[in-house]
Amino acid sequence: MRRITTFIIALCAAVAALAQTPMEIVSRMEEEMKKHGDEGEALVIDAKVPIMGTMTSKTYTRGDKMRVEMELMGVAMVTWTDTKTQWTYNSKTDEVEIKPFSLESDSGSEGDISMFEGITDGYEVIIKEETADAWYLVCRKLKSNTDKDAPKTMDLVVSKAYHPVSLTAKVSGVTVTLRDLTYGVPESLVTFNPADYPTAKIIDKRK
Repeated sequence: MRRITTFIIALCAAVAALAQTPMEIVSRMEEEMKKHGDEGEALVIDAKVPIMGTMTSKTYTRGDKMRVEMELMGVAMVTWTDTKTQWTYNSKTDEVEIKPFSLESDSGSEGDISMFEGITDGYEVIIKEETADAWYLVCRKLKSNTDKDAPKTMDLVVSKAYHPVSLTAKVSGVTVTLRDLTYGVPESLVTFNPADYPTAKIIDKRK
């Protein structure tokens, strides 16, 4: 009986040693994401807006360049940005508007991949559920977190391969979910090419 008890105690100790803390899980996830940093990323963003419902967009990023595709009331919109310029195509008017752009003044960054970075800063992270395939984590804002724009809570799902599955947070009254993250975005996809829109009227507002 003593041998069985000793074996069970040793087994429990071994299992406990293998268990990971929420911080370790998130840290491993961030390490895996950094391995693909130069490849560019694509993800789907669901924005649940009061009264209007849920709007879905697809975002592609590579370096300082970004492309966002979305549809509003049957109108397809495509926006490209780099560090200085923004191009916006409207399928209804068949126009491309070009205007100055600044990363510092960009207020639409709530839905980009940077939300996955440094996610534990100013948050307590707990494991809500664990399955054979993923960890379901809850990030709760600490009192010491003085960022008034930081969400009070965030729901993060991380696969057992340390790949981010989804991140959901409420930002400025809008519930934003980032999902379906993939890697490998060519430069051509995030660069506006007027040849791709030969019939579009170009409206340049940079002057």
